[in-house]
Amino acid sequence: MPQKQRSKSWTELKQAGNESFKTGQYGEAINIYSLAIKELEKCNKKEPEDLGILYSNRAASYLKDGNCAECVKDCNMSLELFQFNVKSLLRRAAAYEALERYRLAYVDYKTALQIDCNIAAAHDGTNRMTKALTEADGLSWREKLPPIPAVPMSVREKLAQKAQANAAPPNAAPTQNGTQQTSKPALSDKDVKKAQLLKEEGNSLVKKGEHKKAIEKALCYVSVKQYRDAIRDCDEALMMDSRNIKALYRKSQAYLGLKDIRACEDSINVLLRVEPNNCAAMKLLEEAHRK
Repeated sequence: MPQKQRSKSWTELKQAGNESFKTGQYGEAINIYSLAIKELEKCNKKEPEDLGILYSNRAASYLKDGNCAECVKDCNMSLELFQFNVKSLLRRAAAYEALERYRLAYVDYKTALQIDCNIAAAHDGTNRMTKALTEADGLSWREKLPPIPAVPMSVREKLAQKAQANAAPPNAAPTQNGTQQTSKPALSDKDVKKAQLLKEEGNSLVKKGEHKKAIEKALCYVSVKQYRDAIRDCDEALMMDSRNIKALYRKSQAYLGLKDIRACEDSINVLLRVEPNNCAAMKLLEEAHRK
């Protein structure tokens, strides 16, 4: 009789999920992390932090896949299991930002900075949220913020010790979801297929008339600096509604992120012809002129 194949442990599944994430197979990574979560939940002796990390890794996959709402849910679960996990805070902040829930994004960015004041992404996010909230609520925007949780010193010290213990050796590439990343990864065949799949998803959303969902996916792309994907989804939405202000604005932001100033200016000018007094667009145009 053939031997029954051994099921993979949660650690093996976690590593497999990391590899799928590394190669841009975010949907596959989501499925594998889900299996890892189920396997770990079966264990009698499980560490809450391990489970929290799995939820955080799946949240990163959701964020990259443009599903910001599910990213927020997984980050919430991760932070219940692993309080003040910096990666979960940053991922939830990015998802909130993409969903235009700027006050909540600001709180998460500021909380992350309490744990580590050297996180560039948190500083940049705080600055973006400050700008967006000032434009929306005026100088009194801070009065409308939810409370920012105070991170106890004991927690800061514990997290700092863990970070030091897990620090990469000098000159090592930064890691995400447990895999090393190079500064400029080449596009593999899998990456190309993933881009095509995302484009098809955007097409499908627009064909169904679900413009808001298509633009929400574009917002997520801008947040995680996948600018070309954002432009694709905005273009799909604009094919159905050429006067869609949000799509025009996010497309302009994406061109600015790519440092394609001419295209950014052209996109903003189209927006201003539709809505001449759009202050956010005029400020983005000024920012483009300064580049």
